Amino acid sequence: GIQEIVDSYHQILPQIRLYRPTNFSPIINHMAKFAAHSLQQGAVAQYFILLIITDGEITDLDQTRQAIVNASKLRMSIIIVGVGEADFKAMEFLDGDSSVLVSVTGEPA
Repeated sequence: GIQEIVDSYHQILPQIRLYRPTNFSPIINHMAKFAAHSLQQGAVAQYFILLIITDGEITDLDQTRQAIVNASKLRMSIIIVGVGEADFKAMEFLDGDSSVLVSVTGEPA
C-alpha cells in the first residue's frame, strides 16, 4: 500500500546520494528487461511499476523517449515525480497527455 511505499522511502532516503547527470533511460531499460523476461516466462500475473523520483532536469531526453516507447509494449508503468525547484517543463511531453508519445524515429508508444 501507499504507507509502505512512504515508509520505504523514508527508510532508504538517508542512504541515497543524489548526483548528476539525470539519466532515466538506463533504469527504464533495466526494469524493462525484468518485465520482458516475465512476459517470456508466461507470468501473466506480474506487473511492474517503476517510480522515479528526481530532483533534476532530464539529460537524456531522446534516449528516455525511446526507452518509454519500448517499455510501453510490456506489462509495466513508469511514474516520474519531480521534486524541488528544477525546471521540469522538458519532461511534460513524456506523459502523453496532449498527444501520443513517439520515439525520435516516429514509433508510437
